[in-house]
Amino acid sequence: MKRITSLLAGAALIVSLQGCTASTVDQRATGTTVRPAPAGAAVERVQTTGPALWKVADADTTIFLFGTVHLLPTTAQWMTPAIRDALASSDVMVTEILSSEMTDAAMQQQMMARGMLPQGQTLRGLLTDEQRVAYEGALQKLGIPAAAFDQFKPWMAAMTLSLLPLVQQGYTPDSGVEKVLEAQAGPHIQRAALETVEFQINVFDSMPQDAQIAYLIEVAQQADDIRPMLDRMVAAWTAGDADGLAAIMNESLQQNSDLAERLLYARNRNWADWIAARLEQPGVVFMAVGAGHLAGQNSVQDILKQRRVVAPR
Repeated sequence: MKRITSLLAGAALIVSLQGCTASTVDQRATGTTVRPAPAGAAVERVQTTGPALWKVADADTTIFLFGTVHLLPTTAQWMTPAIRDALASSDVMVTEILSSEMTDAAMQQQMMARGMLPQGQTLRGLLTDEQRVAYEGALQKLGIPAAAFDQFKPWMAAMTLSLLPLVQQGYTPDSGVEKVLEAQAGPHIQRAALETVEFQINVFDSMPQDAQIAYLIEVAQQADDIRPMLDRMVAAWTAGDADGLAAIMNESLQQNSDLAERLLYARNRNWADWIAARLEQPGVVFMAVGAGHLAGQNSVQDILKQRRVVAPR
């Protein structure tokens, strides 16, 4: 169960009525040369209460690193003066994808098209009898007809099934951190993104079908526990307990190294490369990415230290 919710926390995109999404490595970052640490470059935590906020800085560049949660309950309270001030002082806000791209109707249609099986195939037709029982049982608990996702590819159904219990129980993308930050950032702050929606979709769509099915069945078998586990992760995030969040995530991710590599670690390496390159330009950047990318071993900060982009402490 921990494995599923950990991967959800690392994913950039959110299920919606128009489609379901995934996360992967941005091809624009591939091949970036990692440079040694600029003189005086360091990473430090900015605030000790509330969600963790870090700062990577050298003499003329500051990059704030803030971990986000893409879906939250409407009652969630997390904005602090330190976060607000860091955002207000920034020249640009960098997110995993541009909010305008996520809400683009043509992109949503493309996402749905990519998540559909070829004509003549059905999702349940790909499953064994045992797998079908587990899958249909999960749908029944959620009040969803057994045939509802028959045209979905297994990865599309898995992501949708992963997030539907959260949406049904009060988690919403409208309360997600990115939505709040987007509203908080004024028009004077430029917007930029590390990845594109199209490239993010590829991580699941490129998975072998048997791996997609295995992912789907794991979600189906443990769907009842998704909300309680995410509640724990959000509690750790809200309290600024980065070590606690990492413990919840890393314990489980070690059991699924391939998917963890796709969703978290490869992207973390690319983002560390992006930060290394950005430190060569003056200015202030507010970089908001999924909280799972900024927690524990092989996090973005950890990779920056391993590669000596920043001085280790």
